[in-house]
Amino acid sequence: WALLNSGLVASPCRGTCGDILGKAIIRLVSGTDTCQGRVEIFYRGNWGTVCDDDWGLSDASVVCKQVGCGQALDYKSNAYFGYGTGRILLDNVNCDGSEPFLSACYSLGWGIHNCGHHEDAGVICGGVRLANGNGTCRGRVEVRHHGTWGTVCDDDWDFPDAQVVCRQLGCGAALAATVLGSFGYGSGPILLDNVGCSGGEARLADCFHLGWGQHNCGHHEDAGVICRGESRRSLRLVNGSHRCEGRVEMFYLSQWGTVCDDAWDLRDAKVVCRQLGCGHAMAAWGEARYGQGTGYIFLDNLKCKGHEPSLLRCSHIRWDVHNCDHSEDAGAVCGFL
Repeated sequence: WALLNSGLVASPCRGTCGDILGKAIIRLVSGTDTCQGRVEIFYRGNWGTVCDDDWGLSDASVVCKQVGCGQALDYKSNAYFGYGTGRILLDNVNCDGSEPFLSACYSLGWGIHNCGHHEDAGVICGGVRLANGNGTCRGRVEVRHHGTWGTVCDDDWDFPDAQVVCRQLGCGAALAATVLGSFGYGSGPILLDNVGCSGGEARLADCFHLGWGQHNCGHHEDAGVICRGESRRSLRLVNGSHRCEGRVEMFYLSQWGTVCDDAWDLRDAKVVCRQLGCGHAMAAWGEARYGQGTGYIFLDNLKCKGHEPSLLRCSHIRWDVHNCDHSEDAGAVCGFL
C-alpha cells in the first residue's frame, strides 16, 4: 500500500485509481478510459458503489474534480457501466458542486441505502482541465485524448483560445491567455499545437490545430488561461425586451439552467441586476412570465439580502434539490444605468 496525504492514510491503489481526499478514495470502473465509469469508493478496507437515487450532474462534477478528470459531461444511472459488487456505501448523495471530494457531500450515511447494484451510479468526465492554478478557473490547460492527459503548446495561443476554454469549463469570461509555462511545466505528451479558435467554438477540440500529438514544442511552452470565474458570463436574462429584462438563467456545470420562483423577490432581483451591470431592480417576476426555460433548475428558495455580489452568495437550498418545474421560472426587470 502506498502512503498518501502526509503518510496518514493508507491507500490500496497501484497505478491510477482515483484520488485520496479525507477518509475515502474513489475510482471509475468499467469505462472506456480512466475518466468514465462506475463510481466506486474505498471505505474501511473495502471498495463499494454509490446508489443512483438523487444522482445528478453536480454529484458527477465533484467526482470528476476529485479524480482529476476535468469537468463532468454526463452522469449515469441504472448501472450504465455494469453491476458492481460489495457494499453499496452511499445513497441519496446531494453535492452542491463545490465540495472537494464526494464523501463531503450530503448522503444518508455510510452503508445506509435502499438500493441494489442495478442502481449503481456512474459518470463521464470531460476533456479539458486547468492545472496548477490558484483556484479552479485558472491554470495550465490540459486536454485528454484517448484516455491520456497532455498539455497545449503556446504557438499561436491567444485570447479567443482562452475564451473557448473558459466557456467550456463554465468559468465565465476569459481574462488572459498565458504562455511560456507560466503555470509550471506539465508532463506527458503535448497534445495540441497551433490552436486557432475563433472564440465561438463549444470545445477546444473543435478549434483548428495541427492534429492530436503533432507539435514542435517543449513543456516550457505550455499554454494556460485565467478566467474570471463567477461573472456576468455565468448569468443572463432571456426573452425580455432588452438585455436587462427576462427569465433568469445561470451557467453551471457546462450548461444553462433556470431559477425557481419560490421565495423570489425584489432583493433577489437586485443581486441579479447588479451582477449583470444593469442598474436598479424594478421588478421580480415568477410563474415563467418570460416563458419556460429548459434544462436544470439550479436554484430554489433563494433568500438574498440584496447586497451580495452574485446569486451564488445568497442563501439557497442545495443544487438539484427543489420542488419546482419550469412553470415557476423566475424573471427580473432592471433599469439601465
